[in-house]
Amino acid sequence: MRPLLIRLMRLAQGRPLSAKRIFLGLAAIPLVLSGGLSRADDDTAPPAKKTVQPPVPEQTVEGTRPWDFNKKTRYAHSLPEVNGPIITVTKKTSVVDLDAQPVIIDNNQRELFDRLPGIVLAEQQNPTQLNVSYRGLGNPQESEYVLLLQDGVPLELDWIGYPTLYMLPVPQTIQSVQMIRGGSGLLYGPEPQPVINFVSKAPVADRPWSGTTEQVGGSHDLFSSFNRLSGTLGNADYLVDYSHRQSDGERENGQYTLNSGDLHLGDKLTENQHLSFDFHAYSLESGLAGLMTYAQYQADRHQTTTPDDLLNTERYSGMLTYDITITPQLKFTQKAWAGYQDLFTRSDRYTGTDLLATGGTLAEQRFHFAGLDGRSLFRWGKGNALTVGYTTYYSESPYHEFQSTDALAENGSDDGVPFYRDDRRTRYGAIFAENVFRLPYFHVVTSARLDHEQLDSHETLAPHPLLVDASYSHNIPQFGLGIGNDFGHGNETYFNVSQAYRPMRYLDVASPFSNFSPGNDPSPTKYLTYELGVHGWPRTGLYYDVSLFQVNVKNRIESQAFSLTETVDVNTGSTRNWGLEGEGSLDLLTLLPNGNVARHLDVFGNISLLDARFTSSDIPGQVGRTPAYAPRYVVKGGLNFHEDNLFKVSLTANLVGAQFFQDSNAAVGGTPAKIPTYTVVDLAGEYTLVGHLRLIGGISNLTNRRYYSRVFLFGGSLEPANSLGAHAGAAFDF
Repeated sequence: MRPLLIRLMRLAQGRPLSAKRIFLGLAAIPLVLSGGLSRADDDTAPPAKKTVQPPVPEQTVEGTRPWDFNKKTRYAHSLPEVNGPIITVTKKTSVVDLDAQPVIIDNNQRELFDRLPGIVLAEQQNPTQLNVSYRGLGNPQESEYVLLLQDGVPLELDWIGYPTLYMLPVPQTIQSVQMIRGGSGLLYGPEPQPVINFVSKAPVADRPWSGTTEQVGGSHDLFSSFNRLSGTLGNADYLVDYSHRQSDGERENGQYTLNSGDLHLGDKLTENQHLSFDFHAYSLESGLAGLMTYAQYQADRHQTTTPDDLLNTERYSGMLTYDITITPQLKFTQKAWAGYQDLFTRSDRYTGTDLLATGGTLAEQRFHFAGLDGRSLFRWGKGNALTVGYTTYYSESPYHEFQSTDALAENGSDDGVPFYRDDRRTRYGAIFAENVFRLPYFHVVTSARLDHEQLDSHETLAPHPLLVDASYSHNIPQFGLGIGNDFGHGNETYFNVSQAYRPMRYLDVASPFSNFSPGNDPSPTKYLTYELGVHGWPRTGLYYDVSLFQVNVKNRIESQAFSLTETVDVNTGSTRNWGLEGEGSLDLLTLLPNGNVARHLDVFGNISLLDARFTSSDIPGQVGRTPAYAPRYVVKGGLNFHEDNLFKVSLTANLVGAQFFQDSNAAVGGTPAKIPTYTVVDLAGEYTLVGHLRLIGGISNLTNRRYYSRVFLFGGSLEPANSLGAHAGAAFDF
């Protein structure tokens, strides 16, 4: 154990571990642990999709062992140590159960993430995309630095080459939101951290059919309709839902129409085999009211700067999942998915100083993708578990642009003169393994993953002379180490160190906006994350988690001028992001001696304190500056008062500290260097009036705070956040 302790002491002194040192440590651990492995088996993990079961009385203690204590409270806030075929012990995790809070209506993404510490949203007025960042690790635009999944499958347009998000599952279809830090790349794939996984609702398990219909109206001519039917018939289960939402938006050309549908079919083939099929469809058409300068924002935050811009996106995907329990100790899960998504945008072109469009640019991107993911879990010895698996992914995504003289040309019509054409392709594969070793009072997890990525770009038309016709590939090994210790009743320490990287993107190798040098081939950005913390569930209704973290970012990719006519994406520098992250929740009614077990008054809060700095850079004067979108603090909290099958009331507040929107830490185009601090309060509620009839209502941005959190580097253009909005409606459950 001494070499391992020496490495931990070096970490505590701020000396980073190299990949070689981590690998040697991983190799030594099985030898160190070959003696006394004696802890009992892991907690049985719940299924990836929760089934809806009849209410059961709450139980505080499920076992006599320190780690087998108060599971209901624990799993309401964090993932099991072995969650299906995934090992999460020693990794910091958070879980949000959406059934425990009022239904989320319209585009209020704050209510979806307010229980997840450190998540920063760059808010926009219509639901064209989700903009999320974490721990100052990248621009939140389109969530490019965060891996988002639905039931373990990537939601990005192109998982590797174009990892941006232009859809978000309808909240009424989601059971819970899972968040895994640090070692997430070793579980699911690249992107530094975190992984956010939306777990879909499962069919009702105790009757052949059940359903709900929900109709809500609100500000700006909002209309939201959600309808679901599900049930279980013998060994088969099913679920189908349809959502429609539309609004005129706060500004002219801010209207949108969204349609979404889901289908689930499952069959228990035998006592130890299950097969399911899931299909998701999503369609959005949205006007784009436009960004504005800071002067325009100060003069009139409701003005429209792009009256004819338009965005359309459609996504269709299907997934087969096969689960088999080969022996009580050996399980295997195989997923196969495929799909299609497109992204069509129409952008006005202007002459002069007025808003008279002389034409439009039609941009068309299509994404055809398919993937396989297989994982096995083998429980061995006394409480040890090994998971091994593989992932493969393939996509083709042609990108075309046209210059049209018609400012109202239809998206996808190929109207006008061809301007840009690039036939792009991604090939990705990975193999991985993880093992948890149990000792009497602590546990050790070793992880390893080998990734291969290859991007192909074939430009045949561009506004610049140097056309790219090349293939770019990288092989990237990653390692991780975790150590945890159980103490007292329902308390655990955890330490994790994990590697990750940001894959090469299409825009790093070919772009309609840049004349890349033929030698352009930057290395992927590397990440090394340390996390040391403690969490616990020492009594019914009480949960806490506090940790210190540090993320070392090496070789950030940035564009630089190579000559007067060429640019190149190069690795320009590194950053160090460290801080404290904590969350807590207490059901106050559990403190009463004879409380109503069906009624809860949850007080929750979370905080993220961050210090991020450039530690090296090829850009003069950059060392010591704060990276963009790295607020020093993010604080969230609220009250959630609810009684099972009767009512839910939630009051939440989000406080986000000031943050730079550019790495230079300077004002751009008259926009101040920092996005100012802002606090937003939301109120939502549900009440069962009679029988199965529920009333729904809420107010977003309750204090009508005037603010913005989304700024673009070019010109310092910004988008105002939504003002106060209200909604009300009803739902009938049957």
